Amino acid sequence: MGSAGVPVVVGLDNGGNSNNATVLTVDGRFLVDGLVEIPSEVQAGPEAAIEALARALDGVLALTGVPRELVRAVGLDTPGPASATGVISSRGSTNFAQPAWRGYDVRSALEHRLGLPVIYHNDGNAAALYAHHVHFGADALRRSSVAAIVGTGLGGGVVESGRVVSGAAGMAGEFGHVHIPLDGVLGPGQPMPICACGFLADAESVASLTAIERNLLPYWLGRYPGHPLAAEEPGRAAKLVRGYGERGDALARAVFTQQAMALARLFTIAANFTDPHAYFIGGGVVEAAPEFRDWFLATVAEHTVLRAEQAAVATFELVPDRDMAGARGVAIAALESLRTGSPAAGPVVAA
Repeated sequence: MGSAGVPVVVGLDNGGNSNNATVLTVDGRFLVDGLVEIPSEVQAGPEAAIEALARALDGVLALTGVPRELVRAVGLDTPGPASATGVISSRGSTNFAQPAWRGYDVRSALEHRLGLPVIYHNDGNAAALYAHHVHFGADALRRSSVAAIVGTGLGGGVVESGRVVSGAAGMAGEFGHVHIPLDGVLGPGQPMPICACGFLADAESVASLTAIERNLLPYWLGRYPGHPLAAEEPGRAAKLVRGYGERGDALARAVFTQQAMALARLFTIAANFTDPHAYFIGGGVVEAAPEFRDWFLATVAEHTVLRAEQAAVATFELVPDRDMAGARGVAIAALESLRTGSPAAGPVVAA
């Protein structure tokens, strides 16, 4: 599988349960077609997790037949919140709950362990970067995009001229905590949703798995008495809603219509703020049957308010290969870090 003598970068996607790894040649070819996963060991603390990331790198090099001396840089992504340089929030996070993780510089620790340059992004930014480069190809460095990644929370990223906009503290693209207008989104008598972060009526308070459990499902179950989901434990019921939505269930479609409208409000803000060429949606909500996935994307597009000039040039797309998007996104970032940054260098990912 290797590419004899061609230098590479490695992308490492760190998650709550698994690390996924990929290899990208400096001429823009991915040498891995699917997931290459091992346990991430994050619950065992930082030292164990760093060793697991090192094993992930060794494993993917062995799989692809690439000698370690050909690796020029490593890309790393983790769930947030973390700084632009890979320092885990001082408050910790869902995945990094142990006190030892608070304020831990995961990027520098991995760089020290590997003896290679390590480039860091959070997982939302990594997926956004991958979607951008896959969609635009050779034009990626001349295009802009925003991506909303719907999961337990709502992450995402802003990409301008093919590069992630990180911001001063690394918190650009935290779309979940942008306040959105909810007039016309909420149903009659529906309570104003509250986000897990404490904000009232931000995008994540509607468009996330947590929002389904806490805010949307309780309301809609009151409107659909006797629905089978009423008999389920709330956390499990929230995870089952998508399956009902795929089958056209009215309650589930009502829930996802509200989520799509919330994302549309978010994209309308983005249209007036960065005016991107593309709007991407990723996450569990679109890892679904094609009819549901297409319906959801179309509903977001229908409710996003664009000017005629914007509508003529903008596209709405899904984040491709979501399970691989994180590792591939940070591999692209690592390769970019090796280049001059000029468009003359050509596309980062080969067609």
